[in-house]
Amino acid sequence: MGKKNTVEPNEMSFLDHLEELRWHLIRATLAVVIIGSVAFCVPDFIFDTVIFGPKKPDFPTYDIFCKLSKMLGFSEAFCSDEPMFRIQSRVMAGQFSAHIWTSIWAGFIIGFPFILYEMWKFISPGLYEKERRNSKGFIFIASILFFLGVLFGYYIVTPLSLNFLGRYSVSAEVFNDIDLASYISTVRASVIACGLIFELPIIIFFLTKIGLVTPEILKKYRKISLVIVLILSAVITPPDVASQIVVAVPILILYQVSIYISGYVLRKEAKKLKKNA
Repeated sequence: MGKKNTVEPNEMSFLDHLEELRWHLIRATLAVVIIGSVAFCVPDFIFDTVIFGPKKPDFPTYDIFCKLSKMLGFSEAFCSDEPMFRIQSRVMAGQFSAHIWTSIWAGFIIGFPFILYEMWKFISPGLYEKERRNSKGFIFIASILFFLGVLFGYYIVTPLSLNFLGRYSVSAEVFNDIDLASYISTVRASVIACGLIFELPIIIFFLTKIGLVTPEILKKYRKISLVIVLILSAVITPPDVASQIVVAVPILILYQVSIYISGYVLRKEAKKLKKNA
């Protein structure tokens, strides 16, 4: 067994732990507020460039999908140069409210590594010194995975959803004027959901460490996981097969990577036990 940190967590009372957690949460919240305040001061970039980017016909994803659809002989729905829909605000404080909440979510996304750092500082005193050394890359890897998920959600899932839902029509009598809050909610859900889904290898790593998951379990329930992934893909994408496959493939890759990670953790634990025997 490795040597624990000088400060033993079991020497702290339950209220001391709560107090410690409170200060970590305060610092994490403060980081979100500070970054969000900066985002609030640049609405042109946040809204015109980032938020409204995926609804514009010249968004880079549409050009790539247009070329792919032509190459594969699919529908050329991504090749239109016309705007998909207009955005409107039907509530008096709608734009101001959207400005504030979008800034806060921007603060959360950009400040995600610091939030992880604060959570890690709260958890790490309960680990052995060797475990802390072996987990040094946790914040970096988890942040990279999160940002990869965010980019995937922004450049793949969001355009797929907007292109399908924004152009969908039940009648020529109905035209799409999308409410601002509804539009931002769609973009935010796609981005945040993908960011969190991409944390799957990290989650499996820790579940394996505490003995709740093994590679055998993951392999045994692979078919069930495939069904869950397809359902998840159907939830966060429009209901067409191509879009669901595009989203399902990276999630399945992450699941397979998680199996290898689980196996690696168990092999490492076995070597440690053999060495200490």
